[in-house]
Amino acid sequence: MTQETVAATSDAVLDREETISRDELEALQLSRLQHTVAYAYDRVPLYKRKFDETGVHPTDLRELADLAKFPFTTKEDLRLEYPFGMFAVPQREVARIHASSGTTGRATVVGYTKKDLADWAKLVARSFRASGVRPGMKVHNAYGYGLFTGGMGAHAGAEALGCTVIPISGGQTERQITLIQDFEPDVILATPTYLLTIADAMVKQGIDPASTSLKYAVLGAEPWTEEMRHELEVTMNIKACDIYGLSEVMGPGVAGEAVETQDGSHIWEDHFRPEIIDAFNPSVVLGDGEHGELVFTSLTKEALPIIRYRTKDLTRLLPGTARPAHRRMGRITGRSDDMIILRGVNLFPSQIEEIALRIPELSPHFQLELTRPEGQRMDQLTVKIERRESVTLAGSAAAAKALQQQIKIQVGSTCRVDVVEPGSLERSNGKLRRIYDLRPKA
Repeated sequence: MTQETVAATSDAVLDREETISRDELEALQLSRLQHTVAYAYDRVPLYKRKFDETGVHPTDLRELADLAKFPFTTKEDLRLEYPFGMFAVPQREVARIHASSGTTGRATVVGYTKKDLADWAKLVARSFRASGVRPGMKVHNAYGYGLFTGGMGAHAGAEALGCTVIPISGGQTERQITLIQDFEPDVILATPTYLLTIADAMVKQGIDPASTSLKYAVLGAEPWTEEMRHELEVTMNIKACDIYGLSEVMGPGVAGEAVETQDGSHIWEDHFRPEIIDAFNPSVVLGDGEHGELVFTSLTKEALPIIRYRTKDLTRLLPGTARPAHRRMGRITGRSDDMIILRGVNLFPSQIEEIALRIPELSPHFQLELTRPEGQRMDQLTVKIERRESVTLAGSAAAAKALQQQIKIQVGSTCRVDVVEPGSLERSNGKLRRIYDLRPKA
């Protein structure tokens, strides 16, 4: 840890809830959980119906383990209740509405009371503080604004922390670079793949990405690996930390990573109760350290309380470190709905990223194409990945062979690898699309 990082973490004033014991935290969770399930049952028709159908009542929740008796909430539930059927307060008490893009179906709509917004800003500020951000720093916010929760959630948290916010939003990469040079921000907020896009564009302009004023990056909204963190930190001379959230649970700030440890995001368990379930047998609740699907129950939300929401994110819960009472999330390996099943083998884009970035000739820019050649029953996976600028054709061929071999060894699946020219693949303007399913539609 550098002296600068030590200084950044030692002057932080923590919230009281960050410093309480695990026993105190679990007592607080139980009290808030009992209130939340009763509140949701009384105010949200979907929850009354689901609880009654399951044969469970809020009074059945006597200890934390009893949460497993209650039914799950899914994205489909929110879609069926579109637009406002999940709200627990009258419309006049809803201070703001956000929604998903709806690109994979009907949008999911979430609402916030004034208290919800204040809590959200507090938790984003807590996450930023953990990641090294301090009052008075200039924060370049390259998360998208609008109905997406990322931009405005991050903006409010940075302001609550006492930062100067530069609300550039996503896209307009050339303008992003101009403002980074002219305004000299200390912090950048973005998705990891979009920060990589900015760094690449700087290099094309003859700018050394490591020469800017940026010291910290708080990155989220898509899974990323330790190899990607190393790539960004070395390329831009920054400390990069993760922030986690999803709109159905709150938005960014459900969990945040500490810059002094960089060992996974601590979940703010004074506001959310996490569980890990077996993604293929959801009735099985797994123990800490076991890998499965992440489930969240909100503990303090007013407008949209959420009970046992299935995130589809695959990870595990680990003991707290920098914030000992609050458990950490392991790196998200993928989403259960992004999983590729190739000849009986489960495969995630993050696995390809992790393997590829260990091969020096290959860049972090790749796409996965799924095809089914005519007349064949077996699917074919092709990894298209850019070579580094300095790599020769012979070096590209050797790198392709190495990646193909390592995927076979570490994942257990055979694929094609095409090493393509630098700059030839689509760049991120926010969330990057990795998987292109080109198989014939049934």
